Amino acid sequence: MNTQQGISRRGFLKSAVAVGAAISVGPALEKVEAATMPAGGNSTSAGNEIPSSLPHRTLGTGKAAFEVSALGFGVMGMTYNRSQHPDKKQCIRLLHEAVDRGVTLFDTAIIYGPLNNEELAGEALGEFRGKVSVTTKFGHEVIDGKATGRQDSRPETIRRYCEESLRRLRTEAIPLFYQHRFDRNTPVEDVAGTIADLMKEGKVLRWGMCEVNADTIRRAHAVCPLTAIQSEYHLMHRAVETNGVLDVCRELGIGFVPYSPMNRGFLGGELNEYTQFDTANDNRHTLPRFTPEAMRANYRIVNVLQRFGRERGMTSAQLALGWLLQKEPWIVPIPGTTKLSHLEENLRTLDFTLSPEEWKRLEDAVAAIPVTGDRYNAEQQKQVQ
Repeated sequence: MNTQQGISRRGFLKSAVAVGAAISVGPALEKVEAATMPAGGNSTSAGNEIPSSLPHRTLGTGKAAFEVSALGFGVMGMTYNRSQHPDKKQCIRLLHEAVDRGVTLFDTAIIYGPLNNEELAGEALGEFRGKVSVTTKFGHEVIDGKATGRQDSRPETIRRYCEESLRRLRTEAIPLFYQHRFDRNTPVEDVAGTIADLMKEGKVLRWGMCEVNADTIRRAHAVCPLTAIQSEYHLMHRAVETNGVLDVCRELGIGFVPYSPMNRGFLGGELNEYTQFDTANDNRHTLPRFTPEAMRANYRIVNVLQRFGRERGMTSAQLALGWLLQKEPWIVPIPGTTKLSHLEENLRTLDFTLSPEEWKRLEDAVAAIPVTGDRYNAEQQKQVQ
């Protein structure tokens, strides 16, 4: 993809590492425990080496608690909705690099592909069973390997999807099974009850929901305690702060997993009005926020991040992730990438500490710039509760 303004993530990273490595995200990270070291790993890093362990955080509470690395990895873009991607061998190699660097949370879904993203995750990560967790999602209807655009969370469908996901992921139990989108034709109590039964059978260990409102979260949690809610959340989309979702998570002890934590790559600084998306395998060309006009207007936000980052040795991507991490100790973003340099850049976020006042200054500077374009088109927005 072509960038003709600003500073690229990769170029800025090279100039920033020397400064950033000496800075150690925010007070919230001080509350998390150090990760358990993998066999043969080192507890410290030197120079530009990436540590083989990461801080951990806990999603959920009580029996629903789930300890994971403070940053996860979104697998979706390796096969789905993100233009060109590396071949399978390169993707597997990068996923192994993430494991080596201490990432324990990997996120996929049945609809990604459909199916081939789960297959990739299973092939790449199946050998690390017990060391890493691959979460997946049900709900979007898939028939004969093709998405229908409908939702189906009937109990019998959940059971069938569970069995199929277990085979593709090459595991005996799904660590965290999300309902991908709310099904208006199936009571949420029936969904929660089905998951509770699958837990009793040992096929699902925990569950979560995506893009649901606070009332639905309460109703579902009352039947079967939720571990995590997954919704879009980043500096350009902060609805969960005001619609009660983060509040109910805080109240009930439910973790929160922001997807697209860098606004589908935009906050990293490499997308602009000249970027050409592959219309055959990239949904961004259908999103109002990714028209050339909208990206030109919204790039002012990236400029704010870049200026702020230069003074602190951080890239715009690191600021976007760090801002999320400092919000709450039970928030775990899942950025995705197909590049080792971006994986390393993302994980370096955990080396930085900014004061609450600095984060507030950044937040206010971004909030002062109106966001141009909706995040979804009308059809996709209908699927969000």
